[in-house]
Amino acid sequence: MKKDLLSIQDISAKDIVGILDLARDVKANSAKYADTLKSKSIGLIFQKPSNRTRVSFEIGMFQLGGHTIYLGSSEIGMGGRESVKDVACVLSRYLNGIVARTHKHEVVEELAKYASIPIINGLSDRAHPCQALGDVFTIREKFGKLDGLKLAYIGDGNNVLNSLMLAALKLGISVSVATPKAYAPDDKIIKLAGAAAVESGAGLDISNDPVKAATGADVIYTDVWISMGQEKEAAKRMRAFSKFQVNDGIVGKAKSGCAVMHCLPAHRGQEITDSVMDSKHSIVYDQAENRMHVQKAVLIKLLK
Repeated sequence: MKKDLLSIQDISAKDIVGILDLARDVKANSAKYADTLKSKSIGLIFQKPSNRTRVSFEIGMFQLGGHTIYLGSSEIGMGGRESVKDVACVLSRYLNGIVARTHKHEVVEELAKYASIPIINGLSDRAHPCQALGDVFTIREKFGKLDGLKLAYIGDGNNVLNSLMLAALKLGISVSVATPKAYAPDDKIIKLAGAAAVESGAGLDISNDPVKAATGADVIYTDVWISMGQEKEAAKRMRAFSKFQVNDGIVGKAKSGCAVMHCLPAHRGQEITDSVMDSKHSIVYDQAENRMHVQKAVLIKLLK
């Protein structure tokens, strides 16, 4: 039966740990996997621009012996020039898998509905599962464990938070979220997160207080205040998020050996200061690298 990776809510804690364990071996012993996906091909259907997602999938697939083809919005015009169903059905005849980076999560779901090959969500408005998997891998690499840690997320209740919160809670990481009142996570995601917290025994706190969230944290995480497509809201968002910057004061509330994370791209001087981004606490570039190792593990599990 075909398997997809559309969101973290669709996979179990056991599934996540399996991906992380494989990714650890892939990272440590890359030569061992050099021909794992020989003669396999994936398509990258991207409606949004990308740096890390595109490069990490292209290089990761190459290192596994496979091939990628990039299909930007101008090449396909998916949902306009050609229906999502037709794209899914036709590309299923050519490829072994599809990584989709879309504006709407429903498009990823529709691709999965009609495709006979695995669909991987490379980012949608609702979820960013590959980012979250790379993040929890990086946290485990840094601390040697996951269960019992506290992660503070400060900023926008967006797609990155949706996936990160679910992944962390499923693995026993307590999560403390601080957002401006108008930018809290979606109620449905909070409900799913609450259920994950109950199952794992981790704590979950949602507030509008960044100091409270950061206090005693092992990990502080932030993301941009203005995501792609939100440029018209820039002035409004800058006002709303002005007290949610991750700076030296916020880091000082966390544990002395805390790690600071950002999924990138970063707007230095807005959601995070240079002094934090470039500090000894920052593991931002480790995160970026680990996206590739985790995605290689996902590709192996779905395509092999």
